[in-house]
Amino acid sequence: MSDSIAASPAASSGDYSADSASDKPVVIRSAADITQLVNRGAAKISDARIVIAIALGGVFLDAYDLGALAFGMKDITRQFGLTPSGAGFVASAITFGAIVGALFGGYLTDKIGRYRVFMADMFFFVIAALACAFAPNEWVLGGSRFVMGLGVGIDLPVAMAFLAEFSKLQGRGNKASRVAMWCPTWYAAISVSYLLVLLLYAVLPATHTDWLWRLILGFGAVPAILIIAIRHRYMNESPVWAANQGDLQSAAAILRKSYNINAVVADDADKTPQVKVRKAAWRNYGTLLQGVYLRRTVLATVTAVASSFAYNAVAFGLPVILSSFLQQSMISTILFSLGLNLCFAFVGGLIAVRYVSKFGAWKMTYAGYACQLVAMIGLALVGRPADGGEAAISIAMLALFLFGQGFGPGSHTMTFASLSYPTSLRGMGVGFNQTLMRSSSTVSLFLFPVLSAALGTGVFWVIALAPLAGLIVLTAIRWEPSGYDVDAEDFDVPVPRH
Repeated sequence: MSDSIAASPAASSGDYSADSASDKPVVIRSAADITQLVNRGAAKISDARIVIAIALGGVFLDAYDLGALAFGMKDITRQFGLTPSGAGFVASAITFGAIVGALFGGYLTDKIGRYRVFMADMFFFVIAALACAFAPNEWVLGGSRFVMGLGVGIDLPVAMAFLAEFSKLQGRGNKASRVAMWCPTWYAAISVSYLLVLLLYAVLPATHTDWLWRLILGFGAVPAILIIAIRHRYMNESPVWAANQGDLQSAAAILRKSYNINAVVADDADKTPQVKVRKAAWRNYGTLLQGVYLRRTVLATVTAVASSFAYNAVAFGLPVILSSFLQQSMISTILFSLGLNLCFAFVGGLIAVRYVSKFGAWKMTYAGYACQLVAMIGLALVGRPADGGEAAISIAMLALFLFGQGFGPGSHTMTFASLSYPTSLRGMGVGFNQTLMRSSSTVSLFLFPVLSAALGTGVFWVIALAPLAGLIVLTAIRWEPSGYDVDAEDFDVPVPRH
């Protein structure tokens, strides 16, 4: 059977109705009942929305820390006397850390729970950000960025799990749109880093401009401390994960607190035959490459790798492109970068959140890659702009690329990674995806300075191969995760298979 059927019914033995957010007790007899309550959105105004906001706060910090170095690389290279390879090492150190962090973070998210992992990983950001700010040489800076990457890698699997497992299946605020919110959050963080650069560039004395990159990196500790301070009050374990571990009482308590659902576990629940849910184990990484999950994993992985390679090369190189290729001043470079990210990448991400439930992740990702392929070909053909007209075309191509990234692969590669697997595999599914995606980021960040030096604007032909690969795999595998009740697969509910 095809993987592309929109939805499948979830198992349920609980006594509840669509109006289960009322004060009438909702009787829980199985883990499937917990999943159904969350998927149906049977909740009043509650802490669940705050949990979503805090999870997105982690994503914001991930993006800020990954992008904060872009404007400082020239100063770092000059201050530490780096070669192009040395600059690539410093730039890619954070993604090396993210590779390791994602691999272990995905496992730990499924093994010990979303809450414990989420409560721990922010300390990586605080320590690493301060170490970066006071780094005396490139080795300390690179090592600190590696530790920061560990936090980034650990955070993404657990953040995506929270976004998926604290959201309903369909309607406004559904799982697909909530997961897609990671994208505009990401671009908002990039824009904040640009604004901070602009502010510091304006106020720092000309004799202290070498402080700019240190202040930018050190500032990353501030939002991390704020997130640590507030999530102690509002964060809870995912009720779906707790139920899958067999702890129905804890799951019901979370529903009462975070969802304002008067959930009670039936007296005879322990006597009710329970479906044996897959437990976390390292061998589950192999499960991602078997049966119904193989095609989903291939699609999620290839689109993520292609998206990451192209975006990191363009986004990280954006200041270089604008200042060198278009011969802009520092202040113009910052303003152009900020404008492009806000007007095109960020807006594209908002469009993804709004329309994914209508058009689906597959169609939007395909259209986004098509825009990016056109943009890269356009930039390669123009080359180094010779006049104002060609410069305008180059900027338009950059805008098209970022817009396509925002509403397409930038948003929905995470949709594929998060919603292609049920609760028992979600952490490891996102972790596996992030491990390979971060590997692509590492290669991209390392190679961009080297390839740019060797090929000039010809590097855009190389980058164009990434969206082309995304289009090919999407054409071959038509899997639509939006609106599909993938969590039902944990409870032996018949689901579509290849």
